[in-house]
Amino acid sequence: MSLLAMALLAGAAQIDVTPTWWPVIVNCFFLERQVSQVEQPIHAKALVLQRGTEKLALVVVDSCMMPRELIDQAKKMAAAATGIAEARMMISATHTHMAPAAMSCLGSRVDEKYAAWLPGKIAEAIGEANRKLAPARAGSFAVEDSDHTHVRQFFYRRDKMQLDPFGERSVHANMHPGYENPDMTLPTGPKDPTLTLLAVESSDGRPLALLANYAMHYFNSKPISSDYFGEFARQFTRRIGAGADYVVMLSQGVSGDLMWMDYARPQKKELTLETYTRGLVDSAEKAFRAIRYESAPKLRMAEVEEEFERRRPGAARLAWARQLMAEMNGREPRNQPEVYAREQIHIEQQPKRKLKLQVLAVGDLGVAAWPNEVFSISGLKLRERTGFSKLMNVTLANGAEGYIPPAELHPFGGYTTWPAKTASLETGAEARIVARLEEMLAAMRKPRRPAGSKRGYWPLEELGPTQGMSWTGLHAFGVPGRQGRGVYLSGGGLRMDALGEEFSLSYWRWPVATRQWEEVIVEQRQGKRTVQAGGKTVEEGPARRGLVLKGFEGAVDEIRRRP
Repeated sequence: MSLLAMALLAGAAQIDVTPTWWPVIVNCFFLERQVSQVEQPIHAKALVLQRGTEKLALVVVDSCMMPRELIDQAKKMAAAATGIAEARMMISATHTHMAPAAMSCLGSRVDEKYAAWLPGKIAEAIGEANRKLAPARAGSFAVEDSDHTHVRQFFYRRDKMQLDPFGERSVHANMHPGYENPDMTLPTGPKDPTLTLLAVESSDGRPLALLANYAMHYFNSKPISSDYFGEFARQFTRRIGAGADYVVMLSQGVSGDLMWMDYARPQKKELTLETYTRGLVDSAEKAFRAIRYESAPKLRMAEVEEEFERRRPGAARLAWARQLMAEMNGREPRNQPEVYAREQIHIEQQPKRKLKLQVLAVGDLGVAAWPNEVFSISGLKLRERTGFSKLMNVTLANGAEGYIPPAELHPFGGYTTWPAKTASLETGAEARIVARLEEMLAAMRKPRRPAGSKRGYWPLEELGPTQGMSWTGLHAFGVPGRQGRGVYLSGGGLRMDALGEEFSLSYWRWPVATRQWEEVIVEQRQGKRTVQAGGKTVEEGPARRGLVLKGFEGAVDEIRRRP
């Protein structure tokens, strides 16, 4: 094949998907809302890339979430019009909470008229982008922006656990605790502050399209609105002086546990949508100016389908749900228990779901497409293991199958674990999805070799269990540590056996009672064990096997052998 035939072709387009009739249902809050006004127009935006026989369509839609069935219909329509294979299309939602209800979730019905109309508009965007294919260049860049996203889920003290919608005191971690809430302890995991850009320009250097990705849930503007995703597009287009036909897509990253509020610090002066977005555009512009373009980047894409069980209600919960539904007598839910009662019935009727998982590569940029709301720890696992120098995690892509917290966070309870269409997959779903996406990316580029730990030093930076350690009870990885990451324990424990009969080691702990880091030194010599914490002896007794922590509430970090 000639060099000319292997050059990159690209086309981009956006189609207005704002409803033209009123009222419409808006979902993505606990209860249903209906609106009859437009704050900002919303769009379906498409980028088509072709190199040789490989052709891809990447689409971002201003929607809170779209079910796989709707997206599959749009792909089928677009494939018939363009010839692009359905398995070579990635369609994702921005997750604006200010768009018409393309699917039912929690207490909201789907807006049937809008959901029937939207697939054709998505297909129209793909078709228009395909018609605009022309010689182009593409490049990517990633920067860290820690100022505009923060972990929104925190652990609560064990004596301050809250009630769930089922009447049980199970909520040991939850979203939006409020600024500096004394009942909360630490964030439940790390954040992903990476802003990643894929930029496309014409062969003569004219900006054509930008696919950006950032992990921040939504800002919360007025409906109908594209929220900060649309504001980012408007500001960035002006910032670089691009024309009116420039297509800017900001996709949703691994923000299942992230938001713009920093609850660990005092509340700052209230931001506006415009000022918040301006700061993010500042970071995006720096990355954009550093991009180096290729005229023939490699294009690859792969897709698999996996079936998952849902966490079905037990007999007692199902009976509770049916009783509550009978009392509702066909009306819409008015509170959380009624919302979750209806969701239990739905899960029982649909106990399994098939998910589409995708990966793709444009040059040295890798992209993983998740049909879920994903915690940052999951995206970081994939990024730290992949062989790609840059990895973009696009969530709510090709479906909307709910939150997938890591298995160790499920026992802490909270909104992201309450069984519903928005959080119903099996407890091990996160690990299965991470493993399959990692496998698919590895087939495109050799994965990195793990850095490992220095002998006799365990920094606990891993986002999962460290070799040689076993964790019991309630625990969570990737929480803020003394210097980097640590492990949270809430009455849980740690065991390390392979230390020998005599040893000396230290570790750092952050007890909830003091909220201060203190060093703990464990000495085991000549059949005796001594433990010091904060410079004081807290335990003396006979030697026993290894290091054992039990019943601790707080964080642990940096275990190391001492001379």
